[in-house]
Amino acid sequence: MHVHMRGGVQSEKEDWQSGSRSALAGGVTVVVDQPNTIPPITTESAFQNRLKEAQAHSFCHFAINSGADVNTPVESMWKIGAAAFGEIFFAPSSYGEAIGEATLGQVLERIGGLRALATIHAERISPIPDRDLRSHDKARSSAGEAEAVHAVNRCNQSGCKVHFCHLSTPAALDAALGSVEVTPHHLFLSREFFGQDDAFLKVNPPLRTERERKALWERWGRIDVIASDHAPHSIEEKHAPFVDAPAGIPGVETMMPLLVAKVLERIISVPSLIQKTMTTPAALLAIPEAGFNVGNRADFALYPKTTVRITADTLHSRCGWTPYENCRAVFPGTVVMDGSIIYQDGEFLKGSPQWFPGHGYRNADRQST
Repeated sequence: MHVHMRGGVQSEKEDWQSGSRSALAGGVTVVVDQPNTIPPITTESAFQNRLKEAQAHSFCHFAINSGADVNTPVESMWKIGAAAFGEIFFAPSSYGEAIGEATLGQVLERIGGLRALATIHAERISPIPDRDLRSHDKARSSAGEAEAVHAVNRCNQSGCKVHFCHLSTPAALDAALGSVEVTPHHLFLSREFFGQDDAFLKVNPPLRTERERKALWERWGRIDVIASDHAPHSIEEKHAPFVDAPAGIPGVETMMPLLVAKVLERIISVPSLIQKTMTTPAALLAIPEAGFNVGNRADFALYPKTTVRITADTLHSRCGWTPYENCRAVFPGTVVMDGSIIYQDGEFLKGSPQWFPGHGYRNADRQST
């Protein structure tokens, strides 16, 4: 439900071909691309260009979100097929400009009028110097994240349907009035695992303490969605001094394998994993469910019952690195999309990827016919 496929002028990090192959190799058959691209997807022409790029190069199904600021023609973006609006940045992040409280309230009212979904990046940033993982955590603190969630709740006077992206703390989860998403990196990694000046682990929201990481697992029942926030940057960029390095880490290929390993450990159940990675995201975005009943998308993956160690040189993202090096995971042997084998034992087969537009597009299509 949350990937940044890069492409265009950022193709050295990732593009639709490499990113979608990476998704399939991890057992993911649908990705939802975020709009903080270069240029951002805040105009009809930018959306159409992004759609053409995905249609030409993606190996898996996809949907595309629209940006949302005071100048975005949200009504037009909804009609041409935006799946949702956002992530809307309540604090600045890589390639994403922050939106103020007054403006957010106006934007949410317009999105709510369309009965569309707004997805929010909720953080508060303090002026603490951002020199390492510890100070990055303090600058974008757990308390600040919870405060930002409360502020978004207050801004949403219109009752717009809101989804909170990549919440990293139990307090933020508990504060959210709407659906909530958590990433694998906040579930599996803490800043205490790594050297404090390691910019490869710089991400927004930051990696938290080991205590907070474990507390997230205790809130498993409150989590609605697990999404990767796949945000690849090149090795060269991540080798920059911490303050200059971009925030974001790759993860769409390792998301399901890490979680399936937890199924084998009996930490989580298969039904809860399906609910958080397919059923709820599909319902939020009006994408047809995958499954084995009549009318379902015939998308599924077959996983062995043995784990392997993750190594960057066996993954498919163009960025060429992973924060999960040597973690135990279960990768699929076979991935089926639309009833056809699309990936098997490391080999990709070209299928028929679909674009899943949002409800606005479908309604407009029905009216025209």
